[in-house]
Amino acid sequence: MARADSRTIPLAGTMPLTGVSSEPPGQLTLASFFERRAPDIRSGWAWDNYRPTIEAFVREMGLTRLLEIGGGRSPLFTLPEAQELGVTLTVNDISEEELRNAPEGFDTACFDISDSGAVTDERKERHDLIFSRMVFEHVKDVRTAWSNVRQLLAPGGVGIAFIPTLYALPYVANMAIPEAVSSRVVKLLYPHRTDDSEPKFPAHYDWAFSDERKLRPMLEGVGFSDVHIVPFYGHDYFAKLPVLREADEMLTRLAIRRDWRSLTAYAYIVARR
Repeated sequence: MARADSRTIPLAGTMPLTGVSSEPPGQLTLASFFERRAPDIRSGWAWDNYRPTIEAFVREMGLTRLLEIGGGRSPLFTLPEAQELGVTLTVNDISEEELRNAPEGFDTACFDISDSGAVTDERKERHDLIFSRMVFEHVKDVRTAWSNVRQLLAPGGVGIAFIPTLYALPYVANMAIPEAVSSRVVKLLYPHRTDDSEPKFPAHYDWAFSDERKLRPMLEGVGFSDVHIVPFYGHDYFAKLPVLREADEMLTRLAIRRDWRSLTAYAYIVARR
């Protein structure tokens, strides 16, 4: 699976991801890690700061053996960037074709993260940090996917998935209309989204929530010891549709004031083994 989206949404209040925590890496909780980041609740922060967040995990927690799920042809880092950061990065995808188009120099691993047989003995506990961007919404069995992530992680390792969340209107619409129709709509609104450069994959939105009350029992149930959800509001899917854009923005402002997690647009789902 390749990432489904690479848009940068205009940002309000980006906070730099700099500094060193006073807590030893082994005692740094996910909540305190993100408290220092001071995320902006608008989704522009999520897009602009996902890579700096991964870099901060490397620097502050010493997580250096990375696996990108669904990185395919477009991993988060180039090889020189990974080398400068001091990490080894394995790029995963379900598609051999996507991995053939991946940049040269990375180790690759072709398997389905939601396959119950994906975690072989040689893959267990090999990674300190496993991350994905716009991938888990395409996974049919997210519980199994997270169970596999937990097995792939070394003790103390962290998994983070950047996902779109229900029940934001664009994703409800995407679920409601046939895939052939939704693909045409995406290509109309985003001409750069071609099958060759940035294809659209069917989305299932299994466990695609930002409400920790829903996600924590599932993630702890598959063996994670620390769970943290970072919710984000707002999207740009209606940017070219003036009336719908204004109506959706009004609803978003109301959802922010009342902390309606059912109307977030994105989330970082983070879990530590």
